[in-house]
Amino acid sequence: MGRIGDANQEALRRVFGADPVLIDVRPAGEVIAGLDEHVLLHAGPPIDWERMCGPLRGAVAGACVLEGWAPSLDEAGALAASGKIAFHPNHHFDAVGPMTGITSRSQPVMIVENRKFGNRSYCTLNEGLGKVMRFGGNDEEVIGRLRWLRDVLGPVVSGALRSCGGISLKGIIARGLSMGDEMHQRNVACSSLFLRELAPALARTESDSEKLASIIEFIGGNDQFFLNVGMAIGKAIMDPVRDIDGATIVTAMCRNGTDFGIRVSGTGDAWFTAPVEMPKGLYFPGYSEKDANPDMGDSTIIETMGLGGFAMAASPAVAGFVGAGSAMDALNFTRAMYEITVGENPEWTLPSLDFRGVPTGIDIRKVVETGIAPVINTGIAHREPGVGQVGAGVVHAPMACFEQALEAFAEKMGVA
Repeated sequence: MGRIGDANQEALRRVFGADPVLIDVRPAGEVIAGLDEHVLLHAGPPIDWERMCGPLRGAVAGACVLEGWAPSLDEAGALAASGKIAFHPNHHFDAVGPMTGITSRSQPVMIVENRKFGNRSYCTLNEGLGKVMRFGGNDEEVIGRLRWLRDVLGPVVSGALRSCGGISLKGIIARGLSMGDEMHQRNVACSSLFLRELAPALARTESDSEKLASIIEFIGGNDQFFLNVGMAIGKAIMDPVRDIDGATIVTAMCRNGTDFGIRVSGTGDAWFTAPVEMPKGLYFPGYSEKDANPDMGDSTIIETMGLGGFAMAASPAVAGFVGAGSAMDALNFTRAMYEITVGENPEWTLPSLDFRGVPTGIDIRKVVETGIAPVINTGIAHREPGVGQVGAGVVHAPMACFEQALEAFAEKMGVA
C-alpha cells in the first residue's frame, strides 16, 4: 500500500477503535493543567486580542466578569486589552469549545475518556440557544445562566456520572444517526437518548426534587445539549491520530471568527491557517448577512470525525434549516465528502445511503486534488459583541489551509 497508505490506515484504525466515555463534570481549573488565573482558552487557532472578532471579544469580557476579574463589561474589555489576560487555543489544552469557545477556570467541563488509548478531552456544558456566551452574549442573563451551570447543573451531573461509572457514547451517536441527527446542527435525538441514560443516575443521587426537576427540564428542553458532548467525543477520538509519520489525515479543524486552522497527523501540532469564510444560510427574523460574523468555533471537530456536514444525508431536515436546499442536496453533500476521505465508519452508518458508513478521515491530498473543500454545518453569530446567534448555515473550509498543509507535508517527506 505504501508508506502514506499504511499510515492512513493506522489513523483509521485508531479512529474506529476509540472508546469514548463521559466520566465526569468538573471545574475546568481543577482538571485542565495550566488553566490558571487570568488565562482564557478560546476556539480556533492562536489569536491575540487585537485581531479578535466582535463576538469573541464579547465572550472574553463576559468570562472576565464571571471569574470576578472585572466588575463590569467595560472594565473587562480594558483588562483584556491591557495584555494581562493570556489567550490560548482550547486545542492546546486537550479541550474544545463551541463558537467563541471560551473556557475559564470556574466553568464546568465534561470529561470524556478514550478508554482505548487512555487520553481525555474537555468541553464546557451547552448553555442553550439564543443569547449565550458561545455566540458572544455577555449580559446578566447570560452570566446568571453560566453561574447556574457552575453551581447547580455541573455538580449534580458530576455526582450522577460518578455513581454510574460514566456513559458510553459511541452507541448514542449510532442511534442518533438512524433517528435524523447529524450531530452538529441537529442533536435532538442524541440529546434525548443521553438524558435517558443519565436520568436514573440523577434520580438516585439528587434528593432535592426541585433541583432535580430544573436539571431534567433544562437538558430535556435543550435540543443542542449533546453538541458539546459530541465535540468532546471528537477531540478524544482524533487526538490519538496525531503524529503518525506519513499520515495525511486531518486531526483538527477549527476557527476563531478571523482565521480557520487545521492540523494534520503527519505534521504534528503545526497550524495551517487562512482567512475564515462567511456562512451561507438562513437568518432569524430581523437579521441578514450584513449582521453576520465570519464562521467560528471548535465544533468542526464534529466534521473532522465524519459527522455534521459529512453526515448530512442522515438529517435531510437540517438541509432546510441551514439553507442548504432540499433533502437531495443533503445526500449530495455527504456523497461529495466520500471523495476527500479515506474510509467509512462501520459503526456510524447512514440509512438513506443503504447504511453506508459516514465518510471518515479527511485526506489533504484528496482535498487539493479534487478541489472539494470540507463542508461544515454551523451557527451564525452577530458580528457585534453581546447580541448572540442570528442564524444557521453551511460553510466550507478554505482551500488555502490544505494547500499549505500539503506543501509542508511534502517537504517533511522529502518530496520536491
